[in-house]
Amino acid sequence: MSDSDLNSAERPAVRYVTIDENNSGQRIDNFLVTLLKGVPKGKLYNLLRKGEIRVNKKRTKPDYRLQHDDIVRIAPIVVAPAPDKPMLSDKLKDSIESRIVYEDKGLIVVNKPSGLAVHGGSGLSFGLVEVIRQMRPQEKFIELVHRLDRDTSGLIMVAKKRSVLKELHTALREKEGVQKTYLALVYGSWPKRKLQVNAPLLKNELKSGERVVKVHTDGKESLTRFKLARQFNGYSLVECEPVTGRTHQIRVHALHAGYPIVGDDKYSPVELLKETKVLGFKRLCLHATRLDIMLNGERMLFEAPLDKEWQTLMNESLESVFP
Repeated sequence: MSDSDLNSAERPAVRYVTIDENNSGQRIDNFLVTLLKGVPKGKLYNLLRKGEIRVNKKRTKPDYRLQHDDIVRIAPIVVAPAPDKPMLSDKLKDSIESRIVYEDKGLIVVNKPSGLAVHGGSGLSFGLVEVIRQMRPQEKFIELVHRLDRDTSGLIMVAKKRSVLKELHTALREKEGVQKTYLALVYGSWPKRKLQVNAPLLKNELKSGERVVKVHTDGKESLTRFKLARQFNGYSLVECEPVTGRTHQIRVHALHAGYPIVGDDKYSPVELLKETKVLGFKRLCLHATRLDIMLNGERMLFEAPLDKEWQTLMNESLESVFP
């Protein structure tokens, strides 16, 4: 927004925001970025430094963690108008509603379809989280707990309370309390003895903005456990458990083992992709099938079977060696 736009815009009044449980424990700089969309982060830090934004009438630093019932005073700030939210079809919202496998006051678990991004951005006007926010307009807090690639289907968690988000983030970070299991259809005959891939992964971003991951000694430690579930002639269905949570981890570790995932147009050889497209496979055959979590001291297990289209193609187009 230009200076002339700022001068001509109607200046808002001083705002007072009382912190509730959804923002308790959050850093004030992150809280302000979300609250004051359109205001550059540098300007927010400047306003904090000048005392234009205060907590309980006192100056505060960007790393201050908000407490329940804190009162945040925000000086008059011109905020760029928020872009119009995309109007999502009832058909899409009904489809996602039918894919909710669990919901309570703090958590939603959805069986995400392949092809739907988890959030908007990078040219996408919306993703799963934006759909859920429109489906649940009464909820003040809707945030993704973790991510799935756009073309990966399966179970994903969405928090409706910051306390739930924090607990599950801690569990994911400490690799305790959250176990995720995927199913992947791969090219080749996966050997029964191949039980894990332990190879460091390095993430690169190309000029186009596309992310590409490769096994590299300079990468981060990464471990995936594998278990052969079903053998076909020239293909295998494999259970995959990522112990670490790197970008594209299962896809790159499967490739590194010599068994790229069917339909993976980023990491699979072109000739193999052509072969399976002829058979009818037109998606990435990677599915988050099981979530085993501890939340509030209670163990919760969620499961989502493979989509019918994938199961039908696998059963009718591939020759089974053993079930």
